[in-house]
Amino acid sequence: MPSVFETTSATPAIPISFVTGTSWPGLRAELPAMAQAFAIANGFTAKPGACLTLPAADGSIAHVIFGLEDGSAKSRDLFRPGVLPGVLPAGLYRFANAPHDTRLAVLAFALGGYRFGRYRNNEAPNVRLVSPDGIDMADIERMAEATTLARDLINTPSNDMGPEELAEAARDLAARFGASFDCIIGDDLLRQNFPLIHAVGMASPRAPRLIDFTWGDPSHPKVTLVGKGVCFDTGGLDLKPSSGMLIMKKDMGGAANVLALALMVMDAGLKVRLRVLIPAVENAVAGNAFRPLDIFKSRKGPTVEIGNTDAEGRLVLADALAYADEETPDLLIDLGTLTGAARVALGPDLPPYYTNDEALALDVARASAAQNDPLWRLPLWAPYDAWLDSKVANINNAPSGGFAGSITCALFLQRFVEHAKNWLHVDIYGWTPSARPARPEGGECQAARAIYLLLSERYA
Repeated sequence: MPSVFETTSATPAIPISFVTGTSWPGLRAELPAMAQAFAIANGFTAKPGACLTLPAADGSIAHVIFGLEDGSAKSRDLFRPGVLPGVLPAGLYRFANAPHDTRLAVLAFALGGYRFGRYRNNEAPNVRLVSPDGIDMADIERMAEATTLARDLINTPSNDMGPEELAEAARDLAARFGASFDCIIGDDLLRQNFPLIHAVGMASPRAPRLIDFTWGDPSHPKVTLVGKGVCFDTGGLDLKPSSGMLIMKKDMGGAANVLALALMVMDAGLKVRLRVLIPAVENAVAGNAFRPLDIFKSRKGPTVEIGNTDAEGRLVLADALAYADEETPDLLIDLGTLTGAARVALGPDLPPYYTNDEALALDVARASAAQNDPLWRLPLWAPYDAWLDSKVANINNAPSGGFAGSITCALFLQRFVEHAKNWLHVDIYGWTPSARPARPEGGECQAARAIYLLLSERYA
């Protein structure tokens, strides 16, 4: 995505003034009489998201007034300025005063200009912003590019974003930053002991694979990212209804967000030895598809009974997490679009996260608030672990009963993490169902910016 920011320009920038219902009368009184009359004639009341362009005598735009929320910080949408690129005419603009949070407003301005144009002409608006003083614009650009990467990968339909194409996107990113890249494909997964990844992907003509790349100084702390890469999920033989299958191109959202996070980490040059693992599969229906009550031995050793073939994401993550855990990373993080239960509990905008490390949990919560990247902690509730028991295997991937589905998924994954010094699991949605400021409908970057801030603070 081309940058929307300018540091210097011969063209005068049009000022944007941010107002609330409380501050608007005072600012209006300072405007020229003609501008005051124009605002009154247009009935502008500084409603949040309302935008008024004030004309100059020659008909050009002299000034923009944009409404923000009054009230406490909790009632404010700090991404509200992300509306601006979609409503302003082409041109160069500057902030004439400070919004509620200038850094997040600048980021929102960049994110609000996103358009997905792979399949039709959908060019981003030619609305540019003069970089405000005191903002780390390199960091803003980095986060905007990473968000674009995640959104583009998720928005691409599965006919053009299968396991092979996802691997190519990861390979391109690794090559850009000089990372070493490897990929285990098809039956090699069995030969190299990744039976659960192979089982989920074996019914598709598009071979399953494990994407693996490493970057950074080996002497630095080991940070490993694992992303669920189910490029389309039919539900397998426990077939989803058509309504449940409709946006399953987004089921590789964990992988897309892990790649976005890796981009930020590598571009910022954080002092980590970064490893990225993505099990990339398509959960298809065919004669050789894995079945309910099949039993597979996992990479770690425990046998897994298949309670439901639509609980496939935790299966591929289990083998990848076990593999990551073998080298005892300092921090092991996995992201996946895993459970409808998380959406029922917290909705599409608020992914739950899980960890047993209290310091890490607090850091995640603080970084989430600072980045306007919402996350909410749920417990790894030990009494529910018994629900995963199987009468014929060591563990069942989908306990009956339907209670606490996101928690039992996290407990399932926890069984495959033993040696990592810290582990963080995030059950994201990866999709914005209805457009909001700076968040267009479609694929979304969730949790990556919050975790990037956390890593930046720990390993800058």
